[in-house]
Amino acid sequence: MSATSAATDDTAIRLLRKHLGERLIVAGDGAFAGARRVWNAAVTSRPAVIARCADAAEVSLAVSAAADAGLPLSVRAGGHDWAGRALRDGGLVVDLTGMRGAHVDTAARTVTVGGGATAADLLAVTTPHGLVAATGVVSSVGMAGLTTVGGYGGLIGRAGLALDNLLDADVVLADGSTVKAGPDGDSELWWALRGGGGNFGVVTRLRYRLHELPAVLAGMLMFPFEESAAVLAGYAEIVAEAPDELTVMCGFLPGPDGRALPFLCPFWSSGDLAAGERAVARLRSLGHPIVDQVGPVPYPAALAMFDGNISDRNSYLLRSRWFPEMSPIAADALIAGAAALPSPYSALIVNRFHGAAARVDPAATAFALRTPHQVAEVIAVWTPGETPERHRAWAGSVVTALDPIALPGGYPNLLGPEEDERARASYGANLDRLLRAKRRYDPGNVFASAVPALIG
Repeated sequence: MSATSAATDDTAIRLLRKHLGERLIVAGDGAFAGARRVWNAAVTSRPAVIARCADAAEVSLAVSAAADAGLPLSVRAGGHDWAGRALRDGGLVVDLTGMRGAHVDTAARTVTVGGGATAADLLAVTTPHGLVAATGVVSSVGMAGLTTVGGYGGLIGRAGLALDNLLDADVVLADGSTVKAGPDGDSELWWALRGGGGNFGVVTRLRYRLHELPAVLAGMLMFPFEESAAVLAGYAEIVAEAPDELTVMCGFLPGPDGRALPFLCPFWSSGDLAAGERAVARLRSLGHPIVDQVGPVPYPAALAMFDGNISDRNSYLLRSRWFPEMSPIAADALIAGAAALPSPYSALIVNRFHGAAARVDPAATAFALRTPHQVAEVIAVWTPGETPERHRAWAGSVVTALDPIALPGGYPNLLGPEEDERARASYGANLDRLLRAKRRYDPGNVFASAVPALIG
């Protein structure tokens, strides 16, 4: 580092220290290691400065300070991006983890959350009123990162993607100004924000539509490995004709002995629980469940099923493909991948896109793929001290087997930085408009570490 750049960094640090005090953390501080840490131990990037902001004004100050100092900028909201794009070597992190407030308006059936709020933060204030929002399937995931790229979840059939339920948002732009993105504010930014990720600014506030749902019929069915083909074939038949109220995840999770077992995870989001029980009974009949834990639970409890699968001591690598349906080729690829599972922590998870999400005009938001489809998450996990090569090879082999039936592009939230070309392809006819929005709102590519990278 040159003397000039060091002096510039010091000027930025002094400015931010004046406003943030101990919430400004620099390399060498005792709190730095903990503040830098994210859930994926494979992420080793070391920023120079972490600015834990409390409101939009502090976010604006941090963005401007980074620009003045020439520091690479990144944003940490929920911090759940597996590739660790919330951290950049030698950069300044705008840390929103302290901005997790949530306020519910029961009369309007809306909820407003801070830019660092997780699904758990949101649901904590809505569930007592029998109201829920469309979220992902893990309660620790940040709502901003989830929403601005998509938001597949258990309510997708009934309520759509998380981004389909975003009513408006406050965004700090690259020049430090704050705008309201929404139908009554900056409508072009609102369009781009719903699918284009964090490419346009720092989202400091989000407001969502809520849905009445006191309980969801959900849980886990796991079957013997030998029944994998029958379970996946039956799943394909059931979801092809499923009503909006029934969304089913499937795939393979490690069983008690570490061997991968096929699973079905239904979410029935209607008050007609008798109809839901009939739907679950049909899923149950596809084999001989060795785990059968499906019942009516509050929606947050349904999300908690997957929370325990994450350990911040382990290293993670994700690969992903979109494909139209659970065809025999898809099933064979997943079964072969499950048979070769490289660790008792790795998994194959398939989410379903259908119903309300599939009835949105592809041009209405930046998220363009609005036909029913599946998204496969190939999750390779290894423990401290292990080398990643065989785990990477396994993940690559599974998606390569899916390539003959894969749709163009992929869900950007699951793709890595080396797959940005694939991510851009996912926007189809919307890409040119999205790139124009990038040039309009962030011409200097300040938010270069966003998911996905938008260039051109």
